[in-house]
Amino acid sequence: MARMCWFASYVAISGGENLPQITISGHPGSGTSTLVSGICEKMDWNSLNGGQIFRDEAKRRDMSLSEFGILCANDFTVDKSLDEILKQKMQDPNGPEVMESRLSGWWAHLLNLDCIRIWLDVNENVRAQRVVNREGVSLEDAIAANKKRSEIDLDRYQELYGLNPEDSTPYTHILDASEKTADEVLEYTMQLLRGFE
Repeated sequence: MARMCWFASYVAISGGENLPQITISGHPGSGTSTLVSGICEKMDWNSLNGGQIFRDEAKRRDMSLSEFGILCANDFTVDKSLDEILKQKMQDPNGPEVMESRLSGWWAHLLNLDCIRIWLDVNENVRAQRVVNREGVSLEDAIAANKKRSEIDLDRYQELYGLNPEDSTPYTHILDASEKTADEVLEYTMQLLRGFE
């Protein structure tokens, strides 16, 4: 089981360069983007997420997001190319301090990057309720849609890499945020971050 504590400070490597300080991963609706935004605002750090890489690549190819999504679903080599971009960014000494994506913790682990790797754990009912609040669908439909998306994503990750994002192996910390508000998660995180400054 991953340790229930938090550590983040600049990790020095040869030449005084610095690599990412922390990766944030979790299911859609788990609050990863909200947490990342809060950390960056408090610490004056920069971040990069897999969604931004997706959007940038769609723009580069002059495709709409839906068109590019269909391409990725039908051609896994495109999906792999996006992950390669993310891994390159993670190894850039001048890259952002915070990396956010479903597999960013796995990549940091496999690349032997000395950084904190967080899985933000939120139960399916809470995640579904957030979809209800955002999109106005029924709770049952939101739960079903989230399950379907998770199954599709897991199948893709298994086929591409043989990886399961929920496997605790790569994560240094797992934070159960099901019963915490976004402000509570951020405040808890900042208390731990300040403790290691």
